Amino acid sequence: MSAALARGRPAASPETLILNRRDVARLMDRKAWLAAAELGFRAGAEGRAASPMPMAIEAEGGAFHVKGARLTGERTYVAVKLNGNFPANPETHGLPTIQGALLLCNGGTGALLAIMDSIELTLRRTAAASALAARLLARPDSSILFIAGCGAQGRAHLEALAEVLPLTRCLAWDRQPGKAAAFAAANAGSGLAVEAVEALDRAEECDAIATCTTSSSAFLDETMVAPGAFVAAVGADSPHKSEIAPSLMARALVVADVAAQGAAMGDLRVAITAGAMRQADVHAELGELVTGRKPGRSSNKEIILFDSTGTALQDVAAAACIYERAVRLPGLASIALGEAA
Repeated sequence: MSAALARGRPAASPETLILNRRDVARLMDRKAWLAAAELGFRAGAEGRAASPMPMAIEAEGGAFHVKGARLTGERTYVAVKLNGNFPANPETHGLPTIQGALLLCNGGTGALLAIMDSIELTLRRTAAASALAARLLARPDSSILFIAGCGAQGRAHLEALAEVLPLTRCLAWDRQPGKAAAFAAANAGSGLAVEAVEALDRAEECDAIATCTTSSSAFLDETMVAPGAFVAAVGADSPHKSEIAPSLMARALVVADVAAQGAAMGDLRVAITAGAMRQADVHAELGELVTGRKPGRSSNKEIILFDSTGTALQDVAAAACIYERAVRLPGLASIALGEAA
């Protein structure tokens, strides 16, 4: 029994950390994001983490997505994230496409440990999952990257994939050519030769491809992907989005973050609807590769596609890592939300 309860008073609730986007960015580096992604997928495959299917709330010009998960280790964490996804925001309102917040709780007491901005977390944990998949599935000599979609997620993928692959060049494409040119200029100091391209079929020159768009119709097909390439299909995170043609899905060895979720809302859903494949045709989930339960690449000629719809396993693992780093630093904002009335 705690001393507070022995004296007849309720134990004081811990203060809740308030972490803005800048806090989240400075608390984590690329290796930490990758380690958190591996933790989340490994824990899910081993039964130490669980996540229900996400909830979508449609809105005019966009949608809200709600994802939650539990992670059990030395301490149990529960995280719930609400993201608004409004593709026209940058041009129309000068706001990010994705905005939202994550609540991190103590899974044993329910105490609210932290409220954190979700923009940086979503960008980096998404790119880290692609990097984890690339480390396991891309050819080790992959040196040329194709980025489709030159927004914030495209840049996050350039940085994350450069952490795990020996990249020397990047070809950047966007439906708006000016964005690709700006992307190339902004990443001129990345250590890679970044070139803006106007033709999608330049993807055939590349060893790794990341599609990071908000497209509602497929644009990448099997004629644009070379044998042996690795594709991270990232943008289709709702039933209304699509990036990958069913013909490419059928040709590739498909690995999903969560197969059932991909069948409901990813490019896998589009392929199943078109009759090009079944959910049972998915080779593995990423957690099964992390734990070694399923094999990865078997041939240098094999096209492998990672269908990433985004799972709260990534969110809770990343948020727990951020929180455990944050509590060791002085000066971060906090509030006592659990005080008695």
